[in-house]
Amino acid sequence: MSWIMPSETARHERTYLAFPAAGPTLGETDAEKEECYRAWSEVALKVAEFEPVTVLVDPTEIQRAKNMLGSDVDHLVAPVDEFWVRDHGPSFVVDEGRLGAVSWTFNGWGANDWAEWEKSSQHGRIIAEYAGAELITSSMVNEGGGIHVDGLGTVLLTETVQLDARRNPGATKAQVEAELKRTIGASNFVWVPRGLAADYEEFGTNGHIDIIATIAAPGTVLMHTQANENHPDFAVVPLIREALAAAHDADGRAFEIIEVPGPETVRSGGELVDWSYINHLVVNDGVIACRFGDTYADDRARDILGSAYGREVVSIDARPLFARGGGVHCITQQQPAL
Repeated sequence: MSWIMPSETARHERTYLAFPAAGPTLGETDAEKEECYRAWSEVALKVAEFEPVTVLVDPTEIQRAKNMLGSDVDHLVAPVDEFWVRDHGPSFVVDEGRLGAVSWTFNGWGANDWAEWEKSSQHGRIIAEYAGAELITSSMVNEGGGIHVDGLGTVLLTETVQLDARRNPGATKAQVEAELKRTIGASNFVWVPRGLAADYEEFGTNGHIDIIATIAAPGTVLMHTQANENHPDFAVVPLIREALAAAHDADGRAFEIIEVPGPETVRSGGELVDWSYINHLVVNDGVIACRFGDTYADDRARDILGSAYGREVVSIDARPLFARGGGVHCITQQQPAL
């Protein structure tokens, strides 16, 4: 059997989210908690306008989920602690009409003291069973936000994620590549040296690729850029561009790199931000994108994404998501259609 992870641009059967539950991401005040519930619900309902959606709901949140999501999405009752389902849910793969689900080992983005993952580490298995997929387990610590693929063998990944000593101590690139070949059918590996600056703060992922770059089409990469010289990512972007410019896809083609400038905001609420339009979700006939209250930058990014994908782009205010450590892509996980 030869599994391959399809591109996110391929047709979807459905998309998964996890409804917020008590924990560090939810917030401390009633206002913070309500903001979190609303942000996750808005994404779920926007995605549901394009394709079926299933939301994992902790038993303690069933009524709230019913009230906020209604009948527009399917509910799957399951224990929830962390609710960034891109990372602790499965990465789906296919093989000649068969559906597989890779359940990575998840340890809270490197065993962070604040992370809770006893329940969420089971989501790969739970979703695989729900989807009727063959479960493919992996001992490698990885998250779905740590990889992007083109569906033809190319995978983008970051040296500070899969080679993180808190995730896979002593792991080599060769070992990581062998496991990605076995699980998602990768044959061409594009290693980016690091991620954006804020992603190395306390609640960061240590450099997830899904906020840096993604593959919009075979041979075409969308890359985050930062024009503000006072933003630490101004110095990071050239390192990312250099790695992508030197790489090629599985067919040997050099990448066309399309820059997607982020807002020039450095801090929000006193915290360093890495607001990036790269963290979007491609859905059936559309794109669910981020906006950040910067009309010029938001509109420019929407136009770039619309041109790159040739799909309708719907933008939502992603600031509540980024304030908690991620974006639209981080809280969603697509299941490919067979």
